[in-house]
Amino acid sequence: MNAKSALNKAIFIPNDERLLAAVQVKRRTKKKIPFLATGGPGDYTTFICLSVTNKKPAQVFLTKVKQFEGSSSFVRRSQWTISQLRQVNGIDSVRDCPEFDLIFENGFDQWTAGSAGEKCVFVQVLHHTCQRFIPERKPEFINCPSKLLGGNSILHEAADSVSSAVQKASQALNERGERLGRVEEKTGEMMNSAQHFADTAHKLAMKHKC
Repeated sequence: MNAKSALNKAIFIPNDERLLAAVQVKRRTKKKIPFLATGGPGDYTTFICLSVTNKKPAQVFLTKVKQFEGSSSFVRRSQWTISQLRQVNGIDSVRDCPEFDLIFENGFDQWTAGSAGEKCVFVQVLHHTCQRFIPERKPEFINCPSKLLGGNSILHEAADSVSSAVQKASQALNERGERLGRVEEKTGEMMNSAQHFADTAHKLAMKHKC
């Protein structure tokens, strides 16, 4: 079971929520907590999760979840409604990078994702979700590559790829159908010619007998 499935099963399904996206992160500026020394028993993995309630009207949350070293369980820490999100800073609008910031009404966090790809997928799903569920005062997305915010997005590229494959397959079937049609037409013509020849030969044979 991957991390997203495990998170969904442990944290969100019991609360009648559905996990939309999750990204493993580390703080770019670590908080100074003496009793959580590096390499000590306090080491943990942090996930930022985007979820939606199954109950209508739907509510969307951003939740910080931790998994402590040596434990298979997850612990829900902080949680915000998506309406509390004010800004998403992608750090670099030109190249893909793993860093991003989340700015809320009452604070902000600076994160580094496990990879640029994980961050890009999370930001894209977050942007799409904001457009869908926030009617007004949508959060600002800055310094994000345009492919994440619509247009030639990752999801759209994937959809276009599938659509292109289906179109090519359909075209191939159509061409095959046309070829089969021409063969059937030619076969019909040959059958008609053969029948005409047979009829003519039968008439000549009858005339010869007479």
